[in-house]
Amino acid sequence: MHPDRELTERRLARFLAQRLPPYLWTSSAPLQAAAWDAPAEPVSFTEAAGQDYQPVSTGARWGRPWGTTWFRLTGTVPEAPPGFAPEALIDLGFSMDMPGFQAEGLVYDAEGNVLKALESTNMAVPLDAEPGSSLLLWVEAAATPNVIGNFSFLPTPLGDPESAGSEPLYVFRRADTALLDEQVWALAQDFAVLWGLMHELPMDSPRRHELLRAMERAAAAVDPQDVSGTAGAARALLEPALSAPAAASAHRIHAVGHAHIDSAWLWPVRETRRKVARTFANVLALMDKDPEFVFTASSAQQYAWLQEDHPALFARVAARVAEGRFVPAGGMWVEADTNLPSGESLVRQFTFGKRFFMEAFGVEPLDVWLPDSFGYSGALPQLIRAAGSRWFLTQKLSWNESDVMPHHTFLWEGIDGTRVFTHFPPVDTYNSALTGQELARAQRQFREKGATNLSLVPFGWGDGGGGPTREMLAAAHRTASLEGSPRVELSSPQAFFTAAEADYADPPVWSGEMYLQFHRGTYTSQARTKRGNRRSEALLREAELWACTAAVRSGTDYPYTELEAAWKTVLLGQFHDILPGSSIAWVYRDAERAYAETAAQLEQIIERSQRPLAGDGAGSLVFNAAPVAQQGIPAMGAAAEPAEPAAARIQAYDGGWQLSSGHLTARFSPTGALVSLRGGSGRELVVPGGEANQFQLFRDTPAQWDAWDIDAADRAGATVLRGGLTHDGGDSLILECTFGGSSLREEITLSPDGRALDLQMDVDWHEEQKLLKLAFPVAVLADRASAEIQFGHIQRPTHANTSWDHARFEVPAHRWVHAGEHGRGVALANDSTYGYDISRTGSRDAGTGTLLRASLLRAPLFPDPGADQGRHTFRFSLRPDATVAEAVQDGYRLNLPLRTVSAAGAGSVPPLAVLTPGSVLVETAKLADDRSGDVVLRLYEALGGHTNAVLTAGFPARTAVQTDLLERPVDGAAELPRRGDGRWELGFRPFEVKTVRLAR
Repeated sequence: MHPDRELTERRLARFLAQRLPPYLWTSSAPLQAAAWDAPAEPVSFTEAAGQDYQPVSTGARWGRPWGTTWFRLTGTVPEAPPGFAPEALIDLGFSMDMPGFQAEGLVYDAEGNVLKALESTNMAVPLDAEPGSSLLLWVEAAATPNVIGNFSFLPTPLGDPESAGSEPLYVFRRADTALLDEQVWALAQDFAVLWGLMHELPMDSPRRHELLRAMERAAAAVDPQDVSGTAGAARALLEPALSAPAAASAHRIHAVGHAHIDSAWLWPVRETRRKVARTFANVLALMDKDPEFVFTASSAQQYAWLQEDHPALFARVAARVAEGRFVPAGGMWVEADTNLPSGESLVRQFTFGKRFFMEAFGVEPLDVWLPDSFGYSGALPQLIRAAGSRWFLTQKLSWNESDVMPHHTFLWEGIDGTRVFTHFPPVDTYNSALTGQELARAQRQFREKGATNLSLVPFGWGDGGGGPTREMLAAAHRTASLEGSPRVELSSPQAFFTAAEADYADPPVWSGEMYLQFHRGTYTSQARTKRGNRRSEALLREAELWACTAAVRSGTDYPYTELEAAWKTVLLGQFHDILPGSSIAWVYRDAERAYAETAAQLEQIIERSQRPLAGDGAGSLVFNAAPVAQQGIPAMGAAAEPAEPAAARIQAYDGGWQLSSGHLTARFSPTGALVSLRGGSGRELVVPGGEANQFQLFRDTPAQWDAWDIDAADRAGATVLRGGLTHDGGDSLILECTFGGSSLREEITLSPDGRALDLQMDVDWHEEQKLLKLAFPVAVLADRASAEIQFGHIQRPTHANTSWDHARFEVPAHRWVHAGEHGRGVALANDSTYGYDISRTGSRDAGTGTLLRASLLRAPLFPDPGADQGRHTFRFSLRPDATVAEAVQDGYRLNLPLRTVSAAGAGSVPPLAVLTPGSVLVETAKLADDRSGDVVLRLYEALGGHTNAVLTAGFPARTAVQTDLLERPVDGAAELPRRGDGRWELGFRPFEVKTVRLAR
């Protein structure tokens, strides 16, 4: 840089940072302040206003961690001459970094009406009252601790109020009235835009030098002794630079006001409810000032909280929604994780989310808005379209560690072939401030140049940072058409996607899952919460199935309200920082309590529903909720006697033990390792010289994001845990071992059919920064391994030929994984485990096999230093010579065990529906949401092939209609054609999901 230009830039930088800001407000006058500390949980305005307040002065400390302090501020509204606006300036002790991760406040007027919020980037409260009138403001101040620090990821006690201490965190710095100098403020915004743009232009760009000289002249025109009086002249000197239009070829940005609010993360759900109110209040205040401002927010749950907590504020939101300026987005109950929830859970995310928006506002979002979830399941495109939506937006894949997504606008193809129009904003953030750097990055990185020229930028501080600011809106208006900058248009998701689809007729296709090359530990962290989720999903299936069956067969009332409440609890727990295990301890204490309460409620529904089906008598009845037969019990039905389980033969062998049936022989070393496994084929399925059923302990010290990440470097150097194997005298072998401060007990039995090994392990876990895995090296040469995802499965390479393959070293799966050769292989089913690594194993001399390895437990120290400590239970089933169909069956068997009802008089309960062939399964049976009494079935093809299925209703059904996920007829479809025998035929493509409504 030329010395003269360098000096000019330094002078300008100091002018902008030090000489202009002190003159944004004038005529400051202190407000009188008094405070009251809420003793425990937050209270309402009415309760707080009636308390005894004590005077407080600036400089006073306030706010124990997670506490709430109410401030009462009194004074007089100042007189404001033309060009000035009266405001209150309130500084609760903010730092200028980390907006949303520190103290926040919600401001009320004298009558208890919400005005706006206070955050580190937004401390001004406009005063709309008569000059000279008395002023009374109330501030509900939340002492939220900064748990994350400066992203140091150090263990902290602040994530749990029981360990956070009671020392005040913040200093009450300021509460004044002042006059905003609107001309000086506008000059500061002019400079900010031009300064940011200048630094993104090439050094040899004439436009860069033009901007530098224009700002130099404008700064020189500002008299330090009369900044207010000379700001207008300075603005006039900048006007030519600001009015130069953008090139016709400039990138076009749809700037969408947004505030990404995690429904829980480094704060509990309790605090999120308040963050929503604060952010939405700010947005409404901005809308009152700027008629062009459009804001979008996802997560029906957050709107529902606002409706409960602040009905008047919710009514103001509803009015803006009706105008099209406050735009509900996403159509989901929360911004869920998409790797871990079941298929039916994702369905309900859409049905609960969309119905709320339609009932509350009369609008149906057509986009799916998931900027921050940790990877995206290949089942999602089909569910998006089946929910009636058209578009998908994500941002998180910009966090990939090694590979860059090749597209920003494309068609995403799911495992069933469904495609959805998708956008991945090239700005690489969902919290943009519309800075020159961000706008230039969006234009520079956009990968569809030459084919289309549109991208979306979500702007606004998230997570309680307050959302968009008036400074961001000023930047948007100034860059609507500015030479050297992309063109910026204030917009909405629907406006962007409609324009983008019209502009890009033939986008490229990305097929299959969108795997995030980061945050791989989220498949494993907080195992108790993951078990709670899995168990809740299974109980919900059972409760709906048996309640539906009882309503149809016995005329009992269907528990709509109870089931809805249970679903909402489970759906909230699937938020992308709760279920993945990346929140503070407080969040998991709440989640585990909620799962326990939900389980108790669902167990009651199941018992109430099965009782009338079982009848009264002296016998027993065994119920099978799975969509596959178990031990002779029909799918989704009940019978008096299950088939006898296969007899196990246990004998000593070579210092260890042999467990066998007529179909399987397994040999174990004295330390519990599985050294030989042969199924019905007689073929050895343990890698030569290998040991399966091997517990391995790894170091787990990620470079950053502890609870989120597993680093590839920590995969080396496993410690093999050795124990002692004994025979309990019955049908089980028992492995016990201790390690570090922990202990493990594994019970090894046969599956009921005698063709698989069932494993139950109880772990008392007291490690830190360790990862426990369970390994099975199998003698199967599998180029690809299958893993169950929602409504089907996905195949992933077992090799690491490409960088994409190499990065996929830890993967999610649902109830089973399978490694196979032609026709058959080995299946490993589970009841609560989601994290796996599956790779080639072997040596140059001993041949090659496949390593199936499940991740059981982690022990990260941040953000919850006590993560996963304590007792855990896991169940697995290892099946040799297994087909994928048998893997599916084992997955259901472990997750939906048989239930026995005693004092029963009925001999059987026929299923509500029967499907043939067995590749098409009933995932859900329930009564219709409209309370019509119709039966709704969710069906899917499970094995990945085209097939024709026959549906037989187990009750008098008048008609069958295919619907979308919201139980609306598909494309106005008429009744499904019925065969002469009263059954219906349905064609399925691979992994297709169908919803069928049967009218009684």
